[in-house]
Amino acid sequence: MPRSQQTPLRPLTAHERIALVHVARSGAERADRVGRAKALLAVADGVTFLAAARAAGRQSGDGVAKLVARFNATGLAALTSRPGGRPPIRYGPDQAARILREVRRPPDREADGTATWSLSTLQRALRRVPDGLPTVSTSTIRRVLHEAGFSWQRNRTWCETGVVLRRRKSGVVTIVDPAATAKRGGSSGPTARPRRWAFPSGARTRPAPTRLSRSPGPPGSRWATPHTVPTRTSAAGPPSC
Repeated sequence: MPRSQQTPLRPLTAHERIALVHVARSGAERADRVGRAKALLAVADGVTFLAAARAAGRQSGDGVAKLVARFNATGLAALTSRPGGRPPIRYGPDQAARILREVRRPPDREADGTATWSLSTLQRALRRVPDGLPTVSTSTIRRVLHEAGFSWQRNRTWCETGVVLRRRKSGVVTIVDPAATAKRGGSSGPTARPRRWAFPSGARTRPAPTRLSRSPGPPGSRWATPHTVPTRTSAAGPPSC
C-alpha cells in the first residue's frame, strides 16, 4: 500500500521548475542529483511518492517523502547530499593540556605496563582514566607532542626539548632552558658560504703534431712494404696554477 503524502510538496516557483528540469535532463550532473530532481518533478505533477520514487529509479517512497520535506524547507539545496557520519572530533587547548599532563607524569610499570611513554601507551593511559580522552588517536597525540617541543629519543621515550632531570643532594630536580624554543626554531640569519681552500691543479694539454709509424704487412706478401698509419699523441704543457 503506498504511503500517504502527509507532507505535500509546496508549489514550485518558475525558477525552481526550470532548475529542476535542467538538472533532470543534464548528462553532466551527479546521478543522485538527477534522481532527486526527477522525483520532485514527478511529485509536482501530482503522482504519489511511490510512483515518483520509481520514476527516479528508486524502490521506496520513504526517501521521496524525506526529500519533499527537505525541499519545502531548503529549496534547491535539497538536491545536494548532506555529509554523512559523525562530525570529526576536534581537540582544543584543554585536551592538549591533558595530553601534556599525562606525558609529563612518570609511568607506573604495573598500572601503565611500561617504564617509558610511547604513543600507544599514552593512548591507552588517556583512554583508561575517567578524566582522559576516550577517543584520542595516536596521530593527535603525536601532533600535540611535536607542537609542545617533545621529540622521540633513541632510548624509546618522549623527551621535552630544553627540559632535563639532574640528580642533586636534595633529590632529582628539573632544569628548564629558557632559550629552548628559540634554539628549536633555528637561526633566522643567512648562513655564510663555506670558504674554498682548494686550488685548481692539473696540467693543461695541447695537441701535438702527428707522427707517422711504420706497420709492416705479412711476410712474403706483396703488401710487405711498410705503410704509414697516422697516430696522434698529446704533450702536457706547464701547470696552470
